Amino acid sequence: MSRRVLHLKTWKDTMSRNQSDGRLTKLEKSWILYDVGNSAFTMLACSLIPIWFKTLAVGTNPGQISSDRATAYWALLTSAVTIATAVLGPVLGTFMDYEGRKKKFFTVTLLIGVIGCIAAGFSRTWGIFLLLYAVSRAAYSITLLVYDAMLGDVTTDDRLDAVSTYGYGWGYIGSCAPFLAALGAYILGPDMLGKISNRMTMLIGFGVTGIWWFAVTIPLLRNYKQTHFVPKESHTVRHTFRKLGRTAVRICTEDRKVMWFLIAFFLYIDGVGTIIDNCINVGTDLGLSTVGQVVTLLLTQVVAFAFSLLFVRLTRKYRTVTLIKVCILGYFAVCLYALTLHSILGFAVLAFGVGMFQGSIQSLSRSYYTKIVPKDRLGEYFGIYDIFSKGASFLGSAVLGVVKLMGGSANIAVASLAVFFILGFFFLRIADRVQERRAEL
Repeated sequence: MSRRVLHLKTWKDTMSRNQSDGRLTKLEKSWILYDVGNSAFTMLACSLIPIWFKTLAVGTNPGQISSDRATAYWALLTSAVTIATAVLGPVLGTFMDYEGRKKKFFTVTLLIGVIGCIAAGFSRTWGIFLLLYAVSRAAYSITLLVYDAMLGDVTTDDRLDAVSTYGYGWGYIGSCAPFLAALGAYILGPDMLGKISNRMTMLIGFGVTGIWWFAVTIPLLRNYKQTHFVPKESHTVRHTFRKLGRTAVRICTEDRKVMWFLIAFFLYIDGVGTIIDNCINVGTDLGLSTVGQVVTLLLTQVVAFAFSLLFVRLTRKYRTVTLIKVCILGYFAVCLYALTLHSILGFAVLAFGVGMFQGSIQSLSRSYYTKIVPKDRLGEYFGIYDIFSKGASFLGSAVLGVVKLMGGSANIAVASLAVFFILGFFFLRIADRVQERRAEL
């Protein structure tokens, strides 16, 4: 028996014994904890980081710029990082599928991300701030690619849905702890905590987030071992590009189940991403204060956590595809509800609806994809998946922009996103009907 087969057999036997009582294994818990860590950075990036950037950048002092120019620079940087990591994703994913590569990639990019995050808190100029944030965000994105590709190594097929959903669920609630510390310093610092300066609150926010991100990841760094891999080859770089090309052709010609799913995923996750990215804008149109929007975001995290746990239970009774369809229909209803949105209370109900399905639709998509692709090429396939995920929201954002420019209200703009969920539902049904094929490369 080869070393690789023996390794896999021992791993499966151990996992089977540990899971006989239905509890999470030590390795599964370690994997889930990383979602708790990186979600803290996500929360900060969605709320306070843009505010701190504007504080440094906007003004009349030498080196400062106008608010419009600052917004443009921020948008361009975010787009550039997203495009760069999306393009590199398939190549890095294919390269990390070789034996022993995933953990090395993960460790290096994690350290770069954490160090960049903490260093950004010391920034004195907006240019340095923007550069350090770009480095940290790019590293963060790559760790997520590796993290998703680790899923097939940390659990068995029958537990993929539950473990993946637990990751998102605990990530939502766990990220609140460091974020509350950062938010408390931001809100209370200038007036109640000895008049802490804005730069000091920024340092506290980035520092707490970076330390939390790294600390809760330590168990995964200790316990993870790559069990599915491609044997090392000579001329690794050349073989990496060849394999990636063959896989792209294979998905289009043989792996039709994967192809149709990726099309469906791109459409419905585009709608999800657009709603998440533009919730704050809708809140602003309704007259919600900055603090009010952040508090609503926090409450949405709690709702997402509770419903993620509910969907974990549902995965024991229903097929993954069925539950994804439920989430898609839930988002479709949220879009239609937006037509009646005319108050802050209505905004809260909308946020509640988003939270109900936000984590589950992403986690179940990840676990379903893990089930239908080859386990020893998870990095490569998730690199392709990452392109569709990172491309999410650009079509929806374009639709929102066009509707608004044509004089439509925010209500109509959000409701127009329903078409993405209709199309996503349709293509997911097609994917579900295609018989899976696993031809050897």
